Amino acid sequence: MRNLLPLIALLLVTAGAACTYFERETDRLQLSNLDPDIIEMMESVSVDTIQATIETLAQFGTRHTLSDTESDTFGIGAARRWIKQGMDRYSRQSGGRLIVENHRFRQEPTHRIHEAVDIVNIVATLPGTDPADDRIFVVSGHYDSRASHVMDSESPAPGANDDASGTAAVMELARVMSDYDFRATLVFMAVAGEEQGGLGARQWAAEAASEGMNIAGMITNDIIGNHKAENGHLSDPNKVRLFASGIPVQERLDMETVRYLQTGGESDMPTRQLARTIKEVSESYLEDLDVWLIYRADRYLRGGGHLAFLEHGFPAVRFSEPHEDYRHQHQDVREADGIQYGDLPEFVDYDYVKRVTETNLSALANLARSPKPPANVGINVSELENDTRLRWSPSESENLAGYDVLWRETTSPVWQYKKFVGPKTHIRLKNISKDNWVFGVRSVSNGGHVGIPVFPMPFRE
Repeated sequence: MRNLLPLIALLLVTAGAACTYFERETDRLQLSNLDPDIIEMMESVSVDTIQATIETLAQFGTRHTLSDTESDTFGIGAARRWIKQGMDRYSRQSGGRLIVENHRFRQEPTHRIHEAVDIVNIVATLPGTDPADDRIFVVSGHYDSRASHVMDSESPAPGANDDASGTAAVMELARVMSDYDFRATLVFMAVAGEEQGGLGARQWAAEAASEGMNIAGMITNDIIGNHKAENGHLSDPNKVRLFASGIPVQERLDMETVRYLQTGGESDMPTRQLARTIKEVSESYLEDLDVWLIYRADRYLRGGGHLAFLEHGFPAVRFSEPHEDYRHQHQDVREADGIQYGDLPEFVDYDYVKRVTETNLSALANLARSPKPPANVGINVSELENDTRLRWSPSESENLAGYDVLWRETTSPVWQYKKFVGPKTHIRLKNISKDNWVFGVRSVSNGGHVGIPVFPMPFRE
């Protein structure tokens, strides 16, 4: 036994050194620094304001896309004017920095629109402070609603959860965040026509693509008002789903997608990188929060406003409550067999909406204050070796502190290890083989804000 002691000691030291080198967080990666401004913003999110917004929107009777536009108390016209007035008020409070406009277009008939109609998105833009940073981060909710029949524009459709909850979150984000500065631009959108096929988001995304906007990330909030299923047995007050697609739907794969597939990066395209960043950041700021990554575009064969952004190649994700109560979703307001149906405010958990709003805020604020990503991120394949060599071109940002190199097992949905390398633009990871791991490189600001990781593509010297 005495002869084995030196060997045991050596093994323990070696194991300890390995754990230190890998810098593993056993539960989840955490940010090294938290921004006090972001904490202050989160503390400013008001559950009372969120509740008042949801209750007011529900009182317009129905917000169906084809409902009344002339009344000041009923229909989608009254609702959109009320939202615009609220955003205008936030603009004044910000000293005019928040730019609010109606994005209006004429929608011709479709299978869910029986006559031509004007669709109006309310868009509030907070321009970034860095003229050299063209990144835009978008957050949306849809303010239209529906009853059981998708073409019914007359029956009550309060839409408290679907999706006054998402609209309230967006309006609250605009109210709070417009008092602060961000290097990149933030766009807060309340869109219409979602129940008729995502029409409002589809038009805005198409125009953004045609104008060459750099939409670096898009979040939609759709049905974020509760955490219980209809049987009451499923309840997760500290969990929110985040849907993130992988390989984009294409009739024929483009060469960029083929390259991802050739190098094992099918789960590392921009949308999933965005989702991982949202999860890491928001879970760093909110205790006991679980951002539940769902690796598909949306709920099974269903959709939301973010799909239009995905179709144009923009990274886009969807927040939604962990369980849905279908008695209170797309239902006529009625009582049957002692059960109340309909999407009524009484079934909204306002504290939960506040928590999801804070989740959005922490992620968006971090991203909009992060440096631009490194360019030309590559992995050296010149030799067969057990080390991994990465290199990249510097980020063109004044607030850059350096770079995180990230890696994880190929079967892990989230990053497991990170190494901050400062301003260096290359690294050799000893005894970490590119055959066995997936890698990413991201920019880090002087304040600890992290950007979206970039997947390295192979190169030869």
